Amino acid sequence: MEINVLNIKGQETGRKVTLNESIFGIEPNDHVIYLAVKQYLANQRQGTAKSKERSEHAGSTRKLGRQKGGGGARHGDINSPLLRGGGRVFGPKPRDYSFKLNKKVKALARKSALTYKAQDNAIIVVEDFDFEAPKTKEFVNIAKNLKVDDKKILLVLPEVDKNVYLSARNLQRADVMLAATLNTYKVLNADVLVLTERALETIDGVFNK
Repeated sequence: MEINVLNIKGQETGRKVTLNESIFGIEPNDHVIYLAVKQYLANQRQGTAKSKERSEHAGSTRKLGRQKGGGGARHGDINSPLLRGGGRVFGPKPRDYSFKLNKKVKALARKSALTYKAQDNAIIVVEDFDFEAPKTKEFVNIAKNLKVDDKKILLVLPEVDKNVYLSARNLQRADVMLAATLNTYKVLNADVLVLTERALETIDGVFNK
């Protein structure tokens, strides 16, 4: 599949690039995509939720009433879960939600997501560019020139560019990632992928293994 290379003004440069069929033209596997997205979201969870159980509450352990004959449930001391202000039964405890996936599964999921974007014509390739200083307005202008200012954009760069990152940081519908760390969730969460030429070369080199 060939794509025209655009400049940041949205104009065709006269050059074309070919998307690697082994990355952008495979048979998508929906199940591995599900697993990769599930892992990404699970890894974002802090797992710090905690509630106090009966033994952790500060309160007297004196038995409030006799065992039988009181006309109500047996609840023992004032920390009983049956009483207001008592401990919680089976409440949340700190835990680790993350889990591991096989490298080949994650790689297949990434390629499947990129293939879906290619099939939807949701990939734009632009010539390499940089900013002399962080300018959100410049980033917005590029999005307008590419006619994607009304969509969720994922700009993929070959290497860290602080000025470009800072220019996009305040935009709710824009995100910037490195080609080498591209993941399935970010690809699917974006409406359109904007790849620089060198970023596309990086993807070919890193993912085509």
